[in-house]
Amino acid sequence: MRELTRAEEQIMHVLWEIEKGLVKDILDRLPDPKPAYNTVSTIVRILEKKGFVDHEALGKTHRYFPRITLNEYRRGFLKSFVNRFFGNSYQEMVSFFASDRKITLQELEEMKLSLAEEIERQKTEGADERTVD
Repeated sequence: MRELTRAEEQIMHVLWEIEKGLVKDILDRLPDPKPAYNTVSTIVRILEKKGFVDHEALGKTHRYFPRITLNEYRRGFLKSFVNRFFGNSYQEMVSFFASDRKITLQELEEMKLSLAEEIERQKTEGADERTVD
């Protein structure tokens, strides 16, 4: 999956929020100082060429909508991030963030709980798959 520029990502966040919209609708949701209408229109068309956005024609105008979900983008972005910065090792990434002194004890405890819950979920699913035969 191709990465987005900051401006493209900002527009995608608006589209993920509103689900469908005209360029004007997107522009209305962007923070001040707002870019020019033509700038937003150009970025939306670039996003369409990249495969992130599609449109439906409404007379002479277009209503745009995302072709991928926010979670699909997150997954692709994270996979690329882990590959580039942590040698494709999620364990290395988690170790790096866990040792970062900016993460509070409470955040570490919450991560630990989330990981424990995911481990149990996968164990349960694995047991279910083994008993299906």
